[in-house]
Amino acid sequence: MSETPQQPISPDDETISSQLPSANLEPQPAAETAGTPPPDLVVEKIDPMIEPEAATPAEIPPLNVESEPPATSQSELQSLTIKLTEISNQRDAFQSQYLRIAADFDNFRKRNSKEKEDIEIRTKCATIMELLSVVDNFERARTQIKPQNDGEMGIHKSYQGVYKQLVESLKRIGVSPMRPEGQQFDPNLHEAIMRQPTEEHPEGTIMEELQRGYFLGDRILRHSLVKVAAPPEQLSAEDATSFDATDN
Repeated sequence: MSETPQQPISPDDETISSQLPSANLEPQPAAETAGTPPPDLVVEKIDPMIEPEAATPAEIPPLNVESEPPATSQSELQSLTIKLTEISNQRDAFQSQYLRIAADFDNFRKRNSKEKEDIEIRTKCATIMELLSVVDNFERARTQIKPQNDGEMGIHKSYQGVYKQLVESLKRIGVSPMRPEGQQFDPNLHEAIMRQPTEEHPEGTIMEELQRGYFLGDRILRHSLVKVAAPPEQLSAEDATSFDATDN
């Protein structure tokens, strides 16, 4: 096989080659470097200033709307009405029972409180009644004993001091004496043991208190024993009648 001889380059060919741009026949460096992804795997960065596009109506999931319950039948409605009526009647019965129990308990509480108060008052009255006889003896001694010398006067003052102390103690617990002189006779407060004819006082007027009566608050502790005025002519006729009956 014979080699073809190279033809010499003519001057015209050199002119044409100088006018053409020189081709870069050197090998280009590899685009890939260590740690750099290939161009087709580069992820595009998202600008945070750009707002995301709103979802289209087609992308919004539909709401789960519950279906309406079926209409209640007439029989079921009547049954519910009957049950509601029964429950209302039971409620009224329970409410009425509650009100009766509350009223009974309130009455019991008031009755118990009143009974307790009555027991305390009766106990106090029984105790004070035992002391009233001592007060009566002090009052009799004051009216009947007349001291004659200094020794007797000292004894008189000493027991009168005890009497005053006892009276003050009775006043502090609510005991107060009656003052019936000059008042009209009242059988609820007084007990008449004597009647005296007189023209100085109207009939039924209390002339003298023979034994003092006392109150304990608003309660009568002891009735007062009194002497009551009476008209002279009525007593005279009664005395004459009693004398005639005695003679017969």
